[in-house]
Amino acid sequence: MATKTAAQRREEARRVYDAYIQDCPTRQLLDRISDKWVSLLLNALGDSPRRYSELSRIVTGVSQKMLTQTLRSMERDGLVSRTVTASVPVRVDYELTALGRSLLPVMQAIKGWAETYIEDVLTARETYDRAAN
Repeated sequence: MATKTAAQRREEARRVYDAYIQDCPTRQLLDRISDKWVSLLLNALGDSPRRYSELSRIVTGVSQKMLTQTLRSMERDGLVSRTVTASVPVRVDYELTALGRSLLPVMQAIKGWAETYIEDVLTARETYDRAAN
């Protein structure tokens, strides 16, 4: 059996998508789906397709630039589809794809966990900060 070099082992690991390997493409995906705007938009689109303006109202605090960038990146990754309907004004709807819907339960669980345990986290932060001072 031939011995593999470190570079060969890294290349092999990359092909099996090991997120612990620095150059693994799954790290880019983890970075994308852990973004707060992606998480919130996925949850907002969970019930039904929505127009851009609806998403802007639901996900408060997101700038137009960030909303546009995030939706484009989600579309590029295959999580969201964008449908343009010719009208005056033009109507643009966003909807989760099958791939996006497969991620939805995970994101809903994370959102639910955050909403359930925020008080515990805030208490832990206060305790930590008091002990650190």
